[in-house]
Amino acid sequence: MKILVAGATGAIGRPLVAKLVERGHEVTGMTRSESKRDLIEGMGVKAVVADALDPDAVARAVAEAEPEVVINQLTSIGEGMDLRKPDRFFGQTNRLRTEGTDHLLSASQAAGVRRYIAQSFAPLIYQRTGSLVKTENDPVDSNPPEPMRQTSESVRYLEQAVTGAQGIEGIVLRYGGFYGPGTSMDLEPEGEQTRTIRKRQFPIVGSGGAVWSFVHVEDAAEATVVAVGWGEPGIYNIVDDTPAPVKDWLPKVAETIGAKPPRHFPKLLGRIFAGEVGVMMMTQLRGSSNEKARRELGWHPERPSIWEGLASGR
Repeated sequence: MKILVAGATGAIGRPLVAKLVERGHEVTGMTRSESKRDLIEGMGVKAVVADALDPDAVARAVAEAEPEVVINQLTSIGEGMDLRKPDRFFGQTNRLRTEGTDHLLSASQAAGVRRYIAQSFAPLIYQRTGSLVKTENDPVDSNPPEPMRQTSESVRYLEQAVTGAQGIEGIVLRYGGFYGPGTSMDLEPEGEQTRTIRKRQFPIVGSGGAVWSFVHVEDAAEATVVAVGWGEPGIYNIVDDTPAPVKDWLPKVAETIGAKPPRHFPKLLGRIFAGEVGVMMMTQLRGSSNEKARRELGWHPERPSIWEGLASGR
């Protein structure tokens, strides 16, 4: 099958392309940087250079690739996120989730693409009341904290655009927080979050009762490969088997990587250093269930929890 992967050099893009090639698919990797052409071609696939925010360039790239399936893994995420101002940090990614989605989706429809698969983010989407673990049928958060309102709205925009697109099978994969190679929760070399845990700069704030869902990038890539040829259009949570409160998973991860136990801060102190969003992520966030993906995609994660995944070194 001919497949275009936008964002082919990202943390999930690289293992995804490798798995698609292993399955015998004809893959084109899209990147905005000419300097990354060799990296993509080194993975054994065709490269096409196009800025996702340039509709004409995107239209040419999709037309040239002639894909049956387009996979949108576009993000622009670096290090140094300030939880007090997440909208500023995610500004470029938010544009990719809105303008970039419009351009890539429009080009896909014009080129007769059959299926369009897009990356979403489960931790940002669900309402922060009721059950601690959410399914795809649960309501989304319509009132996010002000400092992350644009980021939350951009995720919802992407989901609505993809699932509501005419003439194309739109699939949204709500990934959990990534860990593993190339992510901020990597071990060799250490990612930003791993370093902060090791330095005891990732404290438990307040009750630590917020529930987080993770997924290893290899497991996320495998789920995406499955979604290329399987599953009805719609939304799927792609998370591991063990959504867990911060107060439980953070000490286990610290122990796994050989770090000292995390510190505990009261809410007031947490709000000073991490702002409203930081406190919310420690006390209100909801986890996600992978039951639908298991049932309808036939996918299951090889790594049932983040601490087991990190301990396995895979």
